[in-house]
Amino acid sequence: MASIVKQRIDPNPNSRLLSVTPMGTLIANPPAGRMRWFAPGFVVFAMLAAVSFSPALPHTEKHESKQQIEQLEDTWRNAVLHGNATAMSSLLAEDYMAITPTGILQSKEQSLANLRAGTVHFKSLELSDRRIRVYGTTALVTSKAEVSGSGPDGDFSGSYRYTRVYVKDVHGAWHIVSFEASRISHPGYQHRSE
Repeated sequence: MASIVKQRIDPNPNSRLLSVTPMGTLIANPPAGRMRWFAPGFVVFAMLAAVSFSPALPHTEKHESKQQIEQLEDTWRNAVLHGNATAMSSLLAEDYMAITPTGILQSKEQSLANLRAGTVHFKSLELSDRRIRVYGTTALVTSKAEVSGSGPDGDFSGSYRYTRVYVKDVHGAWHIVSFEASRISHPGYQHRSE
């Protein structure tokens, strides 16, 4: 059987800490059989506590948020297809940051400047497999995009996966804070280092 030794949190009486409560210290290990049942029980307790203390949105509010994000995604697609910098500006947060498929970082100003200049022109942008997850005032969108267009290096086309993050501001408006796109590799494709 384990024995408990009483010790103070801070034995120095001049430490000016608020508590000098005696705390028990276990000096012997409990039998292995008890630990075998304790660990899974603790994990279940921790998971239940996390669920009960996390602020969940009511179902109707979550559904409404998803519908708003769906509409904003359509607005984004139309802005890209038609080079509408005004619509895009209202969608992007001031601290917006994108990571392009080539790994280049783009701020809101850079993204809007490229859109205004028509640096990249999309002929088609078809979205599928869209998933929207809402976590309070944050929404995460993932989707697949089939694109074709032209840019500084000529025509391009392909399949991409992207992630877009929206955050709701204090006025209840959603804005895009982050975007990242990656080209989908075709089966059998192997990257060769040179």
